[in-house]
Amino acid sequence: MSRSRRVVLEPAFLLHHRDWSDTSRILDLMTRNNGRVTLFARGARRPKSPLRPALQPFMPLLVSWSGSGDGGQLTGVEPAGRASPLPPARLMSGFYLNELLLRLTRHEDAMPDVFEAYAIALDGLRHGNTEQPALRRFEKALLGCLGYGLDLATEVGSGEPLAAERYYHFRAGSGFMAVGEVSAEGAFRGADLLALAADRLESPATLRAARRLLRESLAHCLEGRGLKSRDVMLALRRREADK
Repeated sequence: MSRSRRVVLEPAFLLHHRDWSDTSRILDLMTRNNGRVTLFARGARRPKSPLRPALQPFMPLLVSWSGSGDGGQLTGVEPAGRASPLPPARLMSGFYLNELLLRLTRHEDAMPDVFEAYAIALDGLRHGNTEQPALRRFEKALLGCLGYGLDLATEVGSGEPLAAERYYHFRAGSGFMAVGEVSAEGAFRGADLLALAADRLESPATLRAARRLLRESLAHCLEGRGLKSRDVMLALRRREADK
């Protein structure tokens, strides 16, 4: 049950906001020590509001509020250090990360490891040569923190170690089952699974396998609910391909 309290200068990121009345906003924030919280920001839509400049997505913040973390009142916000905005080409990937947190985390369920993984992912989107490694590492970390971590070391049932030269079918919620040393439809190469386990994401083949594997795992967690940000990204890619 949410408890009334006063929180001061809590590290946070803004995930989503929506208008509330003519002058205010409702904010969804991911915080380091209090998990995901929903707060009312009174007057945040006014042109001269001191809250308005700081309330930007993907930027590290320090927020203060009173009341519970599910409908409390924002009392202050300020930047937490310096960070550059996400490049325009990476914004949809940032919104994808935000949607995962909104869909898969619970209110006021403290998940400091998820918070840190999100901050690292944003830094990867800002500075990485490609965005894919940052996205895959975050997805993997999020699944682990939610209790759906992938066993990338052993085969289900037999407990045999995964072998680089073999191929495996994957069943979400169960694990990997060997299908032999010849690729079968939908199978994952053991070498790619071991590379993902070791966080070696340099190979395009490993990145493709990681994307497919983590998408299947997240779909299992989402229980068939689609992601709007992913649909938008696919539509944009199709439009670019048609030009």
